[in-house]
Amino acid sequence: MRAVQFCEFGDPSVLHLGTTADPDPPTGDELLVQVEASSINGTDLGLRRGEAKIATWGRMPFVPGFDLAGTVLACGPQVTAFRPGDQVMALLGHGGGGQAERVVLRQGRAALVPRTCSLVEAAAIPLAGLTALQALHRQARLASYGPSARVLVIGASGGIGSFAVQLAKLAGAHVTGVASGPKVSFVAGLGADEVLDRRTHDLTTPGERYDVVFDTPARHTFPQLQHLLTRDGTFVTTRPLAADALRSVSDRLRRSSRRWTAVMTSARPGDLAHLADLVDRGHLRANVHRSYPMAQAADAHRHAEETATGKVVLSISST
Repeated sequence: MRAVQFCEFGDPSVLHLGTTADPDPPTGDELLVQVEASSINGTDLGLRRGEAKIATWGRMPFVPGFDLAGTVLACGPQVTAFRPGDQVMALLGHGGGGQAERVVLRQGRAALVPRTCSLVEAAAIPLAGLTALQALHRQARLASYGPSARVLVIGASGGIGSFAVQLAKLAGAHVTGVASGPKVSFVAGLGADEVLDRRTHDLTTPGERYDVVFDTPARHTFPQLQHLLTRDGTFVTTRPLAADALRSVSDRLRRSSRRWTAVMTSARPGDLAHLADLVDRGHLRANVHRSYPMAQAADAHRHAEETATGKVVLSISST
């Protein structure tokens, strides 16, 4: 079957359309899915650049793609939630592989796609949507701050950030987004109460205080931005810190009720189904900036790195 691959690390030109072995038939609670679309996430960009070489060690050529939407072709004998013909979206594990024509995955990683959106839009939901939902509600415990909560979303125009702005607004929070230049209007259109232009606003200087600061691109450390938190505020990032930095954070936290936490996105089918329900009720939208055929994966990566707002998606069913 066809798959997007890279055999070395580097710029987007290392990506190519190749072939790989078909997956084995599904067993146990597994689904065999015909992939229609798979989105490009920061994880894909980082792995291609070689930022986490251990994740691809011994697995070249590597097939990226950590979420997908497609059609169930076959089910293992223990599958209870799906049947052939169902359209599903799913979050894959650390091995990726979503940017191939067919994938086998466990049913606990999948949910039915929203009835009101396309498979391309559905493919944009799993990793970014789950990360935003779990960061705000599980890690930052947004509900504990009450209806007057104030949330700062850094990287608000990106895949995770665009979901985070919407989800925080749905929770009743006052939301400030951080974006740059022409992306400011996009974030305002998501419902943000305020938008700060990253090119002219220095977050490391004193300013407004927030109950939750969500750094979606993980550009900052807790010490750099703790001054933006209320006395019991939470800083949540998408990237865990090194052990020595964690010790520094621990020392600071002993003298303050401010809290640091990192989100480790989990494939919770209930959370994924909740996101689908929000989409169907018109409360949440997947913002797909552009879709590319899989043969243009390099162009898709360039777009995702440079100019995209929301998500960039590969259409696996077309070349």
